Amino acid sequence: MIRITDQYFWNFVFGIFFLILLGFAAIVIKSEGGVDLAAMTPMEFIILSLATLRFTRLFVYDHATKWLREQFWDAKKLRTGYVLEKPKTGPRRTLADLMSCPWCFGVWSATVVLFLYSAVPYGDFFILLLAVSGLGTFFQLGANLVGHQAEKLKRENGE
Repeated sequence: MIRITDQYFWNFVFGIFFLILLGFAAIVIKSEGGVDLAAMTPMEFIILSLATLRFTRLFVYDHATKWLREQFWDAKKLRTGYVLEKPKTGPRRTLADLMSCPWCFGVWSATVVLFLYSAVPYGDFFILLLAVSGLGTFFQLGANLVGHQAEKLKRENGE
């Protein structure tokens, strides 16, 4: 029988790992004389936010990274084929949970984006690429919403 506390251990381990990464990132940013995050302009904040949104969507939802997410799931054989399910416990369960939760992965994404922005010489290009893509995502989602609403109104009016 699997105890829920077994998974708490792995969640704790990954939480500590995240804090250690944050500490190392802060040291690198300070030693490299990185960007002063306290002096960030509102436009920089918006760009970084859009980049974080897009980076999160890339790893949590996009088809292009589905192969990576599936590495942390178990394949269960059925009569008709296979189905993927999260492992019951262990580090793969923590990673499967992390990569299926936009709120959880968003914190890791924000860390990567801020590190790239602050400490990597050509990180601005990647941040801008993600930000423009993130803005495009908003436009696409908005267009889909308008299209779905228009189709709904057509059905309701018998057209």
